[in-house]
Amino acid sequence: MSWGTELWDQFDNLEKHTQWGIDVLEKYIKFVKERTEIELSYAKQLRNLSKKYQPKKNSKEEEEYRYTSTRAFLATLNEMNDYAGQHEVISENMTSLITGELSRYVQELKQERKSHFHDGRKAQQHIETCWKQLEASKRRFERDCKEADRAQQYFEKMDADINVTKADVEKARQQAQLRHQMAEDSKAEYSSTLQKFNSEQHDHYYTHIPNIFQKIQEMEERRIVRIGESMKTFAEVDRQVIPIIGKCLDEITKAAESIDHKNDSQLVIEAFKSGFEPPGDVDFEDFTQPMKRTVSESSLSNSRGDGKSEPKFGGKSKGKLWPFIKKNKPPPPPPASASPSAVPNGPQSPKQQKEPLSHRFNEFMTSKPKIHCFRSLKRGGAGPEDFSNLPPEQRRKKLQQKVDELNKDIQKEMDQRDALTKMKDVYIKNPQMGDAASVDQRLAELGQNIEKLRLEVQKFEGWLAEVEGRLPVRTEQARRQSGLYEAQNTSAVNSCAQDRESSPDGSYTEEQSQETEMKVPATEFDDEFDDEEPLPTIGTCKALYTFEGQNEGTISVAEGEMLYVIEEDKGDGWTRIRRNEDEEGYVPTSYVEVYLDKNAKDVYKSLQKIS
Repeated sequence: MSWGTELWDQFDNLEKHTQWGIDVLEKYIKFVKERTEIELSYAKQLRNLSKKYQPKKNSKEEEEYRYTSTRAFLATLNEMNDYAGQHEVISENMTSLITGELSRYVQELKQERKSHFHDGRKAQQHIETCWKQLEASKRRFERDCKEADRAQQYFEKMDADINVTKADVEKARQQAQLRHQMAEDSKAEYSSTLQKFNSEQHDHYYTHIPNIFQKIQEMEERRIVRIGESMKTFAEVDRQVIPIIGKCLDEITKAAESIDHKNDSQLVIEAFKSGFEPPGDVDFEDFTQPMKRTVSESSLSNSRGDGKSEPKFGGKSKGKLWPFIKKNKPPPPPPASASPSAVPNGPQSPKQQKEPLSHRFNEFMTSKPKIHCFRSLKRGGAGPEDFSNLPPEQRRKKLQQKVDELNKDIQKEMDQRDALTKMKDVYIKNPQMGDAASVDQRLAELGQNIEKLRLEVQKFEGWLAEVEGRLPVRTEQARRQSGLYEAQNTSAVNSCAQDRESSPDGSYTEEQSQETEMKVPATEFDDEFDDEEPLPTIGTCKALYTFEGQNEGTISVAEGEMLYVIEEDKGDGWTRIRRNEDEEGYVPTSYVEVYLDKNAKDVYKSLQKIS
């Protein structure tokens, strides 16, 4: 089976067929190229999808990934990223092994095809030239034969005519002989040309054309084999990444199987456990006695019929017993850290020992988060430094986390100090390398930073120890026993209400028809301390550092400022000071140097005279 023998007369059709084969090859190259683009686009979309759902660093979303279900989801995202990488590998391999190789092969194929068909056209032109020569020789032989016949007929006519001279007859005879000779020469030339043409034609159809067509056939067969190999490579490229893709899918399955619902449930307990005890039974209050009904301190709210008493916290009362209400969280006590009222189990006021329900309620109210104001909370105001706005369990975790962070910072500062100390030793031993005094300032700064951080650690460890019960609980202060704490709470809530009413942007709205509010009964105990005298000074203090008091109950001080001490630190890290009769509040104890005086009242009067 050879194109040279079977298709010896189909030169034009072979030329069209081979061109069609090249077009098919180019179409396949275009198909593979578009496939690689699809793979790249798919991989890019998968990567973007994985990136879109990755947790953002230093965000609340990142904290949620401690649960097994969310960790499994994160593992799925990472595996999808690797899955996308395998599709990129498919695209790269198809581009290099198929598209690139076939594109170069197509160029070579076009050049080879052009060369073969150029040789075929050249052979055809040669045989056509030989044919034309044969035709010309044939026509010349035919013409000479006709001329010889006419010359012979003319001679015979002249020879038969008696009126023609002998010279004319001789001339006609010579002309006829000449024409016969020319005809014989043309015959010989025609015969020679015919033999030559037949030889050339035989070589053309049995040697030259078969060889050329055989080369074209081999070229076409190589093209067919090459496109088949490319198709196998196309499948093999996909097959090579299947094991890796299978591993990605196996990892996703493994991550899904690692989800532990019990563990997640325990994490929820650890994340939101408040540490509070459930409320006990409510005592029965007997109102059947025929006596003037008074407000019972063991009752959480006045009876619905008695609407004349002024509520201490403002607003209406629904008489809810357990604090699952959202709006009326108790206002904070003056300091923004752990104050005497922040201890859930501290001793209560003497008048509150009668009724256990009121006792429990006060315990709860004093241990609830201390929020400066609803409006500031809504705007994202910063919480207190000691996390006293959190339930005990959550507060303990936050304090422990803060202690760990401070210890890490101390370690970093100490590492820097050690490195600078070694550098200074090198400078001392080799003065040409640098000035040893140049690092003294930095060493001093590092020492100060380490000292400040250690003070911070001690402060937070004290709060942590208090929460964990390793330190004795603070005793109630005189102002708590006298009822000043309740009066300050009332003023704090009223200031929040005024702040809401005067808010220009209306960022806080309160629906009293839907939200439950607490109402604390006004008692004679509260009225006794409405006009309480300010606390006397017990000494003076000097501000060592500038403190910006941003939380409720704190006061801002400037470095070097002299102020009066009206309540010393009780173990919570805060000291109560006064600038004048209208400005007083709490500052961190580590920020001031305190000078206590036994004769506090006399000192206070003398300082008043001096001021």
